[in-house]
Amino acid sequence: MSSVAYAIVAILGLALLMVVHEGGHYLAARRFGMRVTKFSIGFGPTLWKHRPKNSETTFQIGIIPFLAYVQIAGMNPYEEIDPKDKSSYANASLVARVSAIAAGPLANYLFASVLMFFGFLIGGNTVVDETTMRIAVDKDNAGPAAVSGMKRGDRILAVNGEAIHDWKQLQKVVGSHPGDKLDVEIERGTEKLHVFPVPVADAPNKPGRILIGQFSEVVPVTVGQAAVLSVTEPPKVVVALVKGLGRMLTFKEKPEFSGPVAIGREVAAAAEDGVHTYLKLLGLLSAYIGAFNLLPFPALDGGRLLFLGFEAASRRRADAKIEGTVHAIGLLMFLTLIAVITYSDLLMPKH
Repeated sequence: MSSVAYAIVAILGLALLMVVHEGGHYLAARRFGMRVTKFSIGFGPTLWKHRPKNSETTFQIGIIPFLAYVQIAGMNPYEEIDPKDKSSYANASLVARVSAIAAGPLANYLFASVLMFFGFLIGGNTVVDETTMRIAVDKDNAGPAAVSGMKRGDRILAVNGEAIHDWKQLQKVVGSHPGDKLDVEIERGTEKLHVFPVPVADAPNKPGRILIGQFSEVVPVTVGQAAVLSVTEPPKVVVALVKGLGRMLTFKEKPEFSGPVAIGREVAAAAEDGVHTYLKLLGLLSAYIGAFNLLPFPALDGGRLLFLGFEAASRRRADAKIEGTVHAIGLLMFLTLIAVITYSDLLMPKH
């Protein structure tokens, strides 16, 4: 397949995740009798739209193939609402409204398990050796480690005479010597050898790196094992997201964001690697989308649930127009951030 074909596969995969998310909102809203007037995948000018016979919903595809939305009657605080209209979101019960909002993230989270199940079943499970200090060398064999003669499966014993026991210690030792030749003792089979890589730094005052990683191997899995992994892996994505946000909010980690272009490149690369890698990555992204949307920020599902939580606790609704304004500001902020990140991604060279 050509790079264009892989890009199309990536876009279709990401579009599927959006369809699943909005499909969750749509099905929950319909289950509670709400009227859904529009189901849109993408923004901007409409490329295609269709309204099935005897349906109140117009399904459409926008020219910008990222983001999506369902338009539920009564959600817009500025539209005229008939208090007798039982199909309006504004007149639905609290349980119905919470269900309609939470169903999108939940659909993504559950779909992540489906994708991961088939990804693990087809491609097996990648098991990382985190204890023996065995290494994997960069795939292009162009990094300092590869140039010095280090090979996949070598075990690092010492650096400059200092015994190495874990990866954190290795990173500290190598990172403190950018540009300096290191004496690395390795074990290869029954032999003990010395190699002399020179760590490189991405920029001045940055830690040195010799471009190695932890040794890993792919282990085939049974249907039962794939099922277990499909349930245990999505929670790890949620935990990582929460921990990452915590580190950023406490200024322990510099914020790093990926926009649609960068994510599309990652998915295209995964598709090129194989269907199993593609499915696993889509599964990770689906779980991430579900978790991210539950964050209590304006415009996200979590922001709407925050207002509904206030209603449940106080037994009175928040002012609909104030809530609408808050979400509108949040949406504008998110779209601006996405535009800036996308512009930055387009300027970055492809790897």
